[in-house]
Amino acid sequence: MEVMILAGGLSHERDVSLRSGRRVFDALRDLGDNVTLHDVDSSLIPALHSRPIDVVWPIVHGASGEDGSLQGLLEMLGVPYVGTAAKEARVAWVKPVAKSVLGRAGIATPDFVTLPQSLFREVGAEQVLGAISSHFGLPVVVKPARGGSALGVTLVTRPEDLAHALVHCFAYGDIALIERAVSGIEVAVAVLGEGDDARTLPAVEIVCDGPYDYDARYNPGRVEYFAPARLTELQADAVERAVLASHRELGLRDLSRIDVIIAEDGTVNVIDINVAPGLTEVSLFPQAVAAAGLDLGQLYREILSRAAARGAA
Repeated sequence: MEVMILAGGLSHERDVSLRSGRRVFDALRDLGDNVTLHDVDSSLIPALHSRPIDVVWPIVHGASGEDGSLQGLLEMLGVPYVGTAAKEARVAWVKPVAKSVLGRAGIATPDFVTLPQSLFREVGAEQVLGAISSHFGLPVVVKPARGGSALGVTLVTRPEDLAHALVHCFAYGDIALIERAVSGIEVAVAVLGEGDDARTLPAVEIVCDGPYDYDARYNPGRVEYFAPARLTELQADAVERAVLASHRELGLRDLSRIDVIIAEDGTVNVIDINVAPGLTEVSLFPQAVAAAGLDLGQLYREILSRAAARGAA
């Protein structure tokens, strides 16, 4: 196959995207595929037109790579690609919208509210902060309504830290999502395929010394991973049901990663949806592949083959 991997872009997650793209490029090149690695820039469309491309794999994290924009462009160009289609990606990318879709389907997700930065100026920051504390209590999680890699995310345990958490959040987007913090076992589950054919890989348990933020994710030392996760059979079954239901309800395809927390009462709370999961050397998706006893390069080739056979939208 003639394969083009897209990595980079201009989002805050550019570095992670480049690392992910390079890892996939190396794995496929070692298998002998004719693969190129390309940034998302003004030379992209001419490059796609310059020779026949069987399939494109967009590994671009953050805005444009996960919000359906890049997928929509590839659809207009008639190029087959790996990953969730444009209109479904648009829904999954906006966290409060995805949470609303899941909640409507009966899938547990923490109670939340979204507040634009402009509302704090219009109503008064002190009054809004008071309403947040009064409604949710503490702890709460503050995160951008759009984004990944835990950029702009803060776990707030003290009232005096709430304002700073919102300022940090607004550095990455103008809408904040505030949700009730859930304690329990945190696991990430990779999903392959789509619809009724979707299947999960072994869950990866995350044990972090402090918040599982950007630094913890991409700089080894602060996090201990268990792959497969140390779950009872009952917990593992509940996680698989919730994750597959989320993947299917949102119309995701080819690959995704869904993060959940298992509360003390056994409830599986979906806390994040990733339509373009990280594929770096320390990312959770490759750990799940290893735990399943699969060859990473061969799995990537299978994902590409399915996307190429599906053809252009």
